[in-house]
Amino acid sequence: FKRADSLQKLCNVRYKNNRNDYFRNYVLYSIASINSSVSRGENYLIQGYILQKPIQYQHKEYMSFFNSCFSAYLNSSSTAKSGQTIYNLINVKADYSLLTAYLKEDKFLKNDTLRELVIIQNLWTDYFSADYGQEAIKNLISQIHQSTKVSQHKEITNTMLLFMNKMQVGSLAPSFSARTKEGKIGSINSFKGKWIYLNFFSTTNVESLREMPKIASLKKKFGDKVIFLSICLDDSLKTYQNYLRSNPKFDWPIWFNNEKSLSKTAKESYFVNGSEAYFLISNLFHLAQSPALSPSKGIEYKFNLIFRPKRKNTKTGIR
Repeated sequence: FKRADSLQKLCNVRYKNNRNDYFRNYVLYSIASINSSVSRGENYLIQGYILQKPIQYQHKEYMSFFNSCFSAYLNSSSTAKSGQTIYNLINVKADYSLLTAYLKEDKFLKNDTLRELVIIQNLWTDYFSADYGQEAIKNLISQIHQSTKVSQHKEITNTMLLFMNKMQVGSLAPSFSARTKEGKIGSINSFKGKWIYLNFFSTTNVESLREMPKIASLKKKFGDKVIFLSICLDDSLKTYQNYLRSNPKFDWPIWFNNEKSLSKTAKESYFVNGSEAYFLISNLFHLAQSPALSPSKGIEYKFNLIFRPKRKNTKTGIR
């Protein structure tokens, strides 16, 4: 804690003459994220960096800190109040007016705009949880989209609904193009007719990098049955190219997302939020898992089910 405070004081002195608001907030919320990573405490973090401050929707460091502060916040507020629980309000009643009224009692969520954004963020996470029904969450997001008075929230919920409607299991997989290792433009359509395991990663995301050697192992086992396709979400072409040079044994297609010549990127086509995601696409080019399990979460088990040898029927009289 003392080191984080010393860093803040040092930055206050070093950048005291800098009047660029975006940069000043970059420094502030970078240090806030450090405080979050060392578990400074909910009261310190939210009261010091969130309450009584404007929500900075377009600021990467602010939103990264915001997401870490309120991750799984609704589930931590699941203690029954007036006979209600978060689980019941989301899964059973799926009523936004009841949900927001319930959370209005929370000491950090008195502000209507902040409370609504926290609800949106948590519903997005819960949509991918086995504990909650996707239709119920989709219903709640639709209610927020129709009722919100905040333009940014309307835009966010619209994107979420597009994802939920378009990226359902069984729907046609979105097409996209990206820059290949050779510097050409490759299309995912070239792999139609094969099963495709699509993953998004970034060299700045340690967790996503840990999955890459596991993908290499899966390719050795299933490479004749599955196309493994990785999309690098780095902003810099140089870091992508350095990663390829550092990992010459990764011999499957690893493409670069941010090709300037393309009107729409792979990340946009698959509504990827963040720097890590996985999708399984069938040989009919339909989404078989959306999102899919990562290698460390058990996608190999799914592959074993899909590609296990069919047993011959040995019963007498049956061919």
